[in-house]
Parts: sequence; structure tokens; C-alpha cells
Amino acid sequence: MPTMPLIGITACRERTESHAKQRVTEKYVTVVVDEVKGCPVMIPALEQGVDIETLLQRLDGILLTGSPSNVEPQHYDGGQSDDADDHDPARDAVTLPLIRCAIEAGIPLLGLCRGIQEINVAFGGTLIQRVQDDPNRLDHRMRRDAPFDWKYRPAHGLELEPGGMLERLAGPGPHLVNSLHGQAIDRPGARIRVEARAPDGVIEAVSVTGAATFALGVQWHPEWPRPVRGIDQALFAAFGAAVRARQARTGTAQANDAQASAAE
Repeated sequence: MPTMPLIGITACRERTESHAKQRVTEKYVTVVVDEVKGCPVMIPALEQGVDIETLLQRLDGILLTGSPSNVEPQHYDGGQSDDADDHDPARDAVTLPLIRCAIEAGIPLLGLCRGIQEINVAFGGTLIQRVQDDPNRLDHRMRRDAPFDWKYRPAHGLELEPGGMLERLAGPGPHLVNSLHGQAIDRPGARIRVEARAPDGVIEAVSVTGAATFALGVQWHPEWPRPVRGIDQALFAAFGAAVRARQARTGTAQANDAQASAAE
């Protein structure tokens, strides 16, 4: 019986008065099961103790989750943080090298919200710490005064780059997406290709140039609400196809290695 592809899901470290906690919001776990058709496993946010090489030998794909925290500005020469308590250095210590190694290893990668920002920073890009302070930008933050069901409703359209990866996956649109972020990409990194923007110019999707497989990040939250539809469904379908292709390649290689060892 075929096994499900193994998908690593990045966790956040929460500091408490007693023991710290590793947290993954369930919506990321269930979207891997329901839409990607994979087996989810948590990648803990630990500044020491996470062996990236060991992880990448076993994973068929990686989902970079959203988070209440932001990447520390020290990782992109961003100066002083606007909120020093709004960071997760343990997560940064895992995700930034993990992204670079995953791309080089040919492992499919999908980044959501904080995840797209991590992809950009991992390749030398910078971030805007407070999008809402720019009078020429929309306020992209989550509506805290709205009922829960309204927070993830469509907030704006997307302007897709013609001929880009995202347009090939989802078609030219029109597409509507939600908006629940305070930070965004400022200067794209060296290997980062802009795939889509919001009407105010904020970067909403990027891909990694030269990647051997699926490597995409989006600023919105395609994992919610359910059922997943439209461009969100296209994203997870493409990611799922890529991780299954990866699983098939590595499974064949492992079987060939096993046969060669048995013949010796």
C-alpha cells in the first residue's frame, strides 16, 4: 500500500511563565491532510537541536506557516524593531537555513504569510515593518473589530505577473484574497521573482528562481476559510503534485539503492 508524502510544518515557540510551548495552528495541519493529501509532521522552533540535514532526508515537502510573530530585523539589516516582543528567534534559527537547504535539495516549499517573508529574507531580501504607516498603502492588517468569520473574507484583488508561475497555476483571474498581515516584502531577495501584487503595489506572491521544483510564497492565508476554492485550491493542488513527485523520485532511488546493496 502506498504511503502518504511526509510534509513538514513549521512551528512557533511561545514563551510562558512556566514551560515554553511549540505551537502549530490546526488549520495548517488539516489543510495538509485535506488538500495536499499528505501526512503532517511538526518542525519545532528550537535554536539548537533541529538537524536540518536529517529532516530533509525524510521530508517530501515543507509548509511555512503564518504566525503572530515577525522575522527579527537583524536578519535583513532592518534596524531597530518596532516591537521587540513580537519576534520568535527560535523559529528564525530553523526556518531561514531550512529554506535555503530545501531549495538546494529540490524539496517542494510553500510559504504562507510569515512564510513568504521568511523566503524573501532567506535570500537576502528586506521587509517593511509597518505597511499601515505608508499613506500610499492599504491597511492589510486583520480586522480585530470584526466577527471571526469576517476576518478571512476577501479583502482585495491580485495583479498577477503575466507568464509567471502563479498565473500558470491559477489563470489570470480575477482573483480575490484575504489580508491579515502588518508586514510585507520591501526589496525582493537575489533569487526572488515577484508573482503578484495587491492593488496598492504590496507584493502578494513570489517564487524562487532556479528552484528545481515548486517553491512559492503568498502573503495571504489560502488555508482558510474552508472549503478551499479558486486560486487557493490551485496552490495546494500544485504543491501536492510536487510533493508526490518528490516522494516518487526518492522512493525509486531508495528502492534502487536497496537492490544494489542486496546484490553486493
